[in-house]
Amino acid sequence: MKVIATNNAPGAIGPYSQGFEVNGLVFTSGQIPVDPATGNIPEGIAAQAEWSCKNVGAILEAAGVGFENVIKTTCFLADMGDFAAFNEVYAKYFTSKPARSCVAVKALPKGVLCEIEAIAEK
Repeated sequence: MKVIATNNAPGAIGPYSQGFEVNGLVFTSGQIPVDPATGNIPEGIAAQAEWSCKNVGAILEAAGVGFENVIKTTCFLADMGDFAAFNEVYAKYFTSKPARSCVAVKALPKGVLCEIEAIAEK
């Protein structure tokens, strides 16, 4: 097992790792739309989806893989009314169309609108 850590994605805000590599798989923790350089959170679902994708990408890169290696994602939305706008951004990054679950939740950390976690093959 190997812990994945990068300064190019937000640091963990709790007792967990940004990611883990085990048995040829990379697991990312859920990534919210925080700019790791400034700590800022953008307004609106499109901008937030963009940052969540970028943060997942940074962890994948730190593990030596890319979006094309992702086999499963789990996406969390604060409002299913944002589903179409979220999908537009998501589709630009996850072009290989990995398996996915997308659910609405009551609330997300820091009041964000979306969160994405991924599993990738090394």
